[in-house]
Amino acid sequence: MRLFFYRLFTFLSKILGRWVFSGFAWIVATGYFLFFPLRVANSMRFYRALFPHRNGFYHLGCAWKQFHNFTNVFIDRFLLHQFDEITYTSEGWQHMEQALLRKDGAIILMSHLGNWELAAYLLKQTNPDIRLLLYMGAKHKEQIERIQKESLSRSDIRIIAVDQESGSPVDIIEGIKFINSGGIVSLTGDVVWKKSQRTIPVTFLGHEIHLPEAPYLFALLSHAPLFIFFAFRCGKKQYHFTLSEPVYVRAPSRSERKEAIRQSAQQYADILEQTLRRHPLQWYHFEPFLGSKHLF
Repeated sequence: MRLFFYRLFTFLSKILGRWVFSGFAWIVATGYFLFFPLRVANSMRFYRALFPHRNGFYHLGCAWKQFHNFTNVFIDRFLLHQFDEITYTSEGWQHMEQALLRKDGAIILMSHLGNWELAAYLLKQTNPDIRLLLYMGAKHKEQIERIQKESLSRSDIRIIAVDQESGSPVDIIEGIKFINSGGIVSLTGDVVWKKSQRTIPVTFLGHEIHLPEAPYLFALLSHAPLFIFFAFRCGKKQYHFTLSEPVYVRAPSRSERKEAIRQSAQQYADILEQTLRRHPLQWYHFEPFLGSKHLF
């Protein structure tokens, strides 16, 4: 979606009604489904792995629903910022409160499952004392994503954008300092932003996948707890947030670091798989994700 049309239909929705924005989003989702066959193929491969005993029409139907459910990310952002109409319930937040009381800092591991941007905004809104730093991928051509980052920044949430061509060790140092000062750093656990990024192989849905190493490296170096976080749409204008118990990445010696990181990454992959089976149509990951299939 281009910036001009996004702003145009946002403006028209304020005058004519929210149906304008919803209709526009439905048309865009249909266009992506019809004219971006590689993304549809990626989705169908995922649903074949998730539902191996269902036929191709079922997988295609899941992909159709996935593309159109993705419009809720934009619609609910519009409703939140223009009308403040989004409500949520939470589960497991007491684990984070304990870490904040100890002033340990923390790492929140988010995923492209549900609506993490809306969750970050609402959590900051209802917990204004939280200091939150988000690491986000930067896409130069994605204008709507720029609006997303700007709206988060206006909520006093710090953003570090990591593009596909660059990235600096200074960004990691800044994140560690932020955690050690009692802040919360959030990273996505299911997307590798650039080819040079360090990854760790794990098993997911019977396939090998590569996850970014950075979240677990942050937890290892800072000694802070890592929490796995999801934000699901459970009804119209309603969300449910879940936060796992703390995950600690510990390695008594340097030689044991890689295995400690791998085990933590596999724990995340297992939780992600379990959660996807409960919310399969809120998986908004349209890039290639599954690697080679494991033979058992």
